Amino acid sequence: MFLGEFVHSIDDKNRLAVPARFRQDLAEGMYLTKGVDRCVYLLPPDGWQRLADRIAAMPLMKSDARQLQRHFFAGAVHVVPDKFGRIVIPPSLREYAALQGEVVVAGVHSRIEIWNRASWDAEQARVDEQTANLAEQMMDLGI
Repeated sequence: MFLGEFVHSIDDKNRLAVPARFRQDLAEGMYLTKGVDRCVYLLPPDGWQRLADRIAAMPLMKSDARQLQRHFFAGAVHVVPDKFGRIVIPPSLREYAALQGEVVVAGVHSRIEIWNRASWDAEQARVDEQTANLAEQMMDLGI
């Protein structure tokens, strides 16, 4: 399980150090893909496989399904960290999420999200304002 929020920097070679707390679970490699909300998802192989299976099973004849499949699969890449725990984030994913300089690496249970620092701060402020409403909605769903 991935938990915690870390501020790291992308260096001039487009490398990002994976937080030490997460490295053991990702030593053999990980998958990067476009997330939702203009962030990058980082998933361990088993998490990637579960997500990929669910998305691939969506009906090909539905436009929304095809769009979602393209979103997650077309820019996805498998990466293996170097001996210092760094990964290279491809240009297309850096551009998608506006990743440069300081970024936030957030553990979100089964995945890690990589955010532009300003976008993360704005998202957190928005969520903080809506937490009470979100909690009530989840309660109504029995969660």
